[in-house]
Amino acid sequence: MNDKKLHKLDRTDRHILDQLQRHGELSNQELAERVGLSPSPCSRRVKALEEAGIIVRRVTILDPKKLDLSLMAIILIGMDRHTPERFAEFEGKVSDCEEVQECFLITGQDADYMLKVVVPDMDHYHDFLLNKITRIPGVSGVHSSFVLRRVVDSTALPLGYLR
Repeated sequence: MNDKKLHKLDRTDRHILDQLQRHGELSNQELAERVGLSPSPCSRRVKALEEAGIIVRRVTILDPKKLDLSLMAIILIGMDRHTPERFAEFEGKVSDCEEVQECFLITGQDADYMLKVVVPDMDHYHDFLLNKITRIPGVSGVHSSFVLRRVVDSTALPLGYLR
């Protein structure tokens, strides 16, 4: 399907997407049963959603606590200059940090970037901050907040807006 053309989603497509967002481990047979299709049409629809770029990839979500990754930090980063080159350099370096789960270029704060970071403990966070983040050229300010509890923890997009 052409990226320039909006892929029209019907009720069955939305149901497929909902099931895959919540239960990515489903086999095609199980997915087909849940959405009321036979396996072949279900597989064709999933393939069409992938080709349209709506399904980007499938992942396995791990429990960070069971892997001793119990400290999550939200870090606001200020940059010294607002140039495309400075931002590109920062984004390239931060993309190489396995501790960084998400990085957003933001507005509305006294910061340019917001990172979501996961590490085992405060000692590892301290090392990460001093030996990785503050060594990236252009970083002029860092403000860290620590997550006490995950109240909502979802990767599912809200499909109720789709008509």
